[in-house]
Amino acid sequence: MKAIRVHQTGGPEVLQFEEVATPSPGPGEVLVKIAAAGINFIDIYHRVGLYPLETPFTPGLEAAGIVEAVGEGVSEFKPGDRVAYCTQLGAYAEFALVPAEKLVPVPSGVDLPTAAAVMLQGMTAHYLALDTFPLKPGHTALVHAAAGGVGLLLVQIARRQGATVIGTVSTEEKAALARQAGADHVILYTQTDFETETKKLTNGRGVDVVYDSVGVATFEKSLNVLRPRGYMVLFGQSSGKVPPVDLQILNSKGSLYVTRPTLFHYVATREDLLRRAEDLFGWITAGQLHVRIDRQLPLSQAAEAHRLLASRQTAGKLLLVTEA
Repeated sequence: MKAIRVHQTGGPEVLQFEEVATPSPGPGEVLVKIAAAGINFIDIYHRVGLYPLETPFTPGLEAAGIVEAVGEGVSEFKPGDRVAYCTQLGAYAEFALVPAEKLVPVPSGVDLPTAAAVMLQGMTAHYLALDTFPLKPGHTALVHAAAGGVGLLLVQIARRQGATVIGTVSTEEKAALARQAGADHVILYTQTDFETETKKLTNGRGVDVVYDSVGVATFEKSLNVLRPRGYMVLFGQSSGKVPPVDLQILNSKGSLYVTRPTLFHYVATREDLLRRAEDLFGWITAGQLHVRIDRQLPLSQAAEAHRLLASRQTAGKLLLVTEA
C-alpha cells in the first residue's frame, strides 16, 4: 500500500510518499481502507517535532473509510462497514490499523469525506462549546480564526447553544464565511484591533469566553477582552507557543480562568466518543451543521496540503483522498 512516511522532522518536504506493507489486524483491531484523511495543525506539530514522535511514522490523526478486515474479538464492526475515527496516528495512508474502540459508525446520510472532515475538528468544537465552557443563551463568545476548520464548526455550535458569537478573521472572504456560519459580529483583525472592537461590541463588559487556537499572537489581548471571572480557552498555537504566564495577571485582570484542553481527554471513554459523534452526525444529517471542505488533494500531495494549512490560505477543511 501507499503511505506518507516521516523519517526525520522538518519542513513539508520530509513527507515522503512510499510503498509499505499492508498491515493485518491483531486482536481488537480493525483494518480500515481509507477514503479520506483530515489535515490538522497537530500534524504539522508532529512533522516539525514540536510534539515529538519516534521516527519513522505515518502522520494523520483522523480518517473515514470502509472496514477491510477485523481482528480477533471484534464484534461491533464487520467488513464493508462505513467508519470514521480520530486520535489514532497513521491516517495518511491507503490502509490504517485502528483499535475498534476508537471507531464510530458513519450513518448513511453522511458521506465519507464529510465524516473525515468533522471527526477531529468537529469533536473539538463540540467539547469546547458543550464541556470546556458550556455555552448557554446570554453568553458571548469570541472565536479566533472563525473561518478555519474548527472555527466554522464552533461558530455554528455556539449559535446552536444560544450564544452570541464574535469572530475574528483575516480577509473579507473569510468574514463572509463566518457570517454565513452564524457569527453575530465579525472583526477583520488585519484592519481593526480586535481588543478595541470586542470591548466596543460588548459595551465594555467583555466576553464570557475566548476560544483561541492562534496562541502567542492573540493570547494577551484575549485576556484583556474577558469579563471578570471569564474563561480563556487556549486550544491551539498556530502562531506559536504562548510563553510562561505570571498567574498574578489573572488576578489583576478580573480573577480570570485559563485552560489548555486537548481532544484526547474529551474522547477518552467510548461513551464520550460515541456521544460526540452521534451529535455531530445527527446535526449534519438534519442540516443543522454544515461542514465546509476547502479542498481535497491526493494522498501523494501531503506536503502541499501542509503548506496550504500553514499559509492560512484555506477556509474550512483540507483532506487527503486515496484513489477509488
